[in-house]
Amino acid sequence: IFTTGCFDIIHGGHIESFREASDMGDILFVALNSDSSITRLKGENRPICPLESRLSIVSSISYIDFIMVFDERTPVKIHNILEPDVIVKGGDYKKEDVVGNDLAEVVIYNYINGYSTTNIIEKSK
Repeated sequence: IFTTGCFDIIHGGHIESFREASDMGDILFVALNSDSSITRLKGENRPICPLESRLSIVSSISYIDFIMVFDERTPVKIHNILEPDVIVKGGDYKKEDVVGNDLAEVVIYNYINGYSTTNIIEKSK
C-alpha cells in the first residue's frame, strides 16, 4: 500500500487515513514531499514544519512501515520502483488524476469532517 503527501501539520484525519491504508495490505509505504517540493506545490509560506520534524512525527506512527522522501513534484519515480498494488490518496483527488493510476488500484480516502491542514493554518491566523 502506498500513499504520499506533505503531512505538514499532522492531524486526526491523517492518522485515520494511515490506519485505514495500513488495513488494506501487508506493508504501508509513505512518501513525504521534501521541503522544496512543498514550496513549489503550496507556495513560499510552506512547509510549516521542516522535513526533519515531519520525518520524526511520521516515523512515530505505528501504522507506517516505510518512509521515503521525494523532491520532485510527483512521486512517479518511486511508483515505478515500488510498483504498489494500491495507492491511497485524499478526497481532493480524482482517481484518474493520481500519479501511478496506471500501475495500481487507486483508493480515494474520504475526508473526515473538520480535518484539513489548510483549515488549521487559516484558523491559526
